[in-house]
Amino acid sequence: MPAEFKDYYATLGVPRDASADDIKKAFRKLARLYHPDTAKDKKTAEAKFKEVNEANEVLSDPEKRRKYDTLGANWQEAGDFQPPPSGAGGREQEFHFGGTGFSDFFEQYFSGGSRYGFPQGFEEEIPSGGSRKGRARRGHDIEGDILVTLEEAMHGTQRPISLQTVNRQTGAVQTHSFEVRIPPGATDGRRIRVPGQGEPGRNGGEAGDLYLRVRHAAHPDFTTQEADLHHDLAIAPWEAVLGAEIIVPTLDGSIKLRIPAGSENGQSLRVRGRGLPKGKTAERGDFFVKLQIVLPDKTSDAERKLWEQLRSASTFNPRA
Repeated sequence: MPAEFKDYYATLGVPRDASADDIKKAFRKLARLYHPDTAKDKKTAEAKFKEVNEANEVLSDPEKRRKYDTLGANWQEAGDFQPPPSGAGGREQEFHFGGTGFSDFFEQYFSGGSRYGFPQGFEEEIPSGGSRKGRARRGHDIEGDILVTLEEAMHGTQRPISLQTVNRQTGAVQTHSFEVRIPPGATDGRRIRVPGQGEPGRNGGEAGDLYLRVRHAAHPDFTTQEADLHHDLAIAPWEAVLGAEIIVPTLDGSIKLRIPAGSENGQSLRVRGRGLPKGKTAERGDFFVKLQIVLPDKTSDAERKLWEQLRSASTFNPRA
C-alpha cells in the first residue's frame, strides 16, 4: 500500500538547501506555536505539532535527511509514494499503525514500522515432506515507533493504537484497536512490549508481539538524556559576571535558579530531582541548565560609553 509523500521542507517552511541552524530555528518557532500545552485550539494544534515534529525528526538528522533527499527527482509532486522494499520484503502482509504520532510515510521509510523480527527462540523448520501446512506457527513480532511528548513521558499516559494488516496478494484489510500504556519516565529509545498484538499466528499458533520504540517529541525548551532533562538558558554578560536569580521553566513548573557570580559560557548548573521519573521508584533524574552568554545586537550611545568605561577600568585580559 503506497504512502502519501510528505514534503518536510514545506512543513517547516524552509528551502531544501536550508542549513541545520535554519531548520532548528524554524522548528522551535512552530513548536512553540503549536505546542498542545500553550495553543488555544488544542485539537488542531496537536496534529500540527506532530507534523512539525516528524519533519524535524527527519531533517535535523543528517543521515535521515540524505535518505529523504534521494527519494527522487519528482519530490515536488504530491500524491502517493511507494517506498523501496523493507527488510520484511517477500512476506504476505504489511502493517500500518494509527495513533503512534507518525505518518505511514515516516513509518515505511524512516522507522521500523513494518519490520519483522523472529520470535525469541523460534526456528522455522520445514517438515521432511517439504510442507508447512498443518503445523502451528507463532506469528512474527512487529516493531514500530511511537511519538511521546515530554509531558507524557513525565506523567505517563494511555494511547489508543490501531494496527491495520494488509494482505499483499488479496488486498484484504483487517484493523484492530487496543490501548497502550506509556509509563511515567518512558525514556527515548525504550521499547514497550504489547503482548499478542504482532503478526497473527497460523494453524492455531499464537500471535507475535508488538514492540513500540519510544521517540521523544522534540521540545522547544528541553532535551533529554535518559532520565535527565536539559535546558539552554540565555544570560546577559553582566548576569554572568555579577550573578543573578532567574526564573526558568521545568516540566512541572517554573523554579528560581541562582546564577553564581563569575559564571562562564557553556557552564552547566544542576538541579537535582527535576528530571523524568526513574522507572517505578520515586527517584527522578536531574535538571541541567547550560548557560549561554548572549551579547546585545545593538547598543545605544549611553550603553556604548559604559562599555568603553569598563574597557578602560578593567584589568582583565582574556589572552593572558
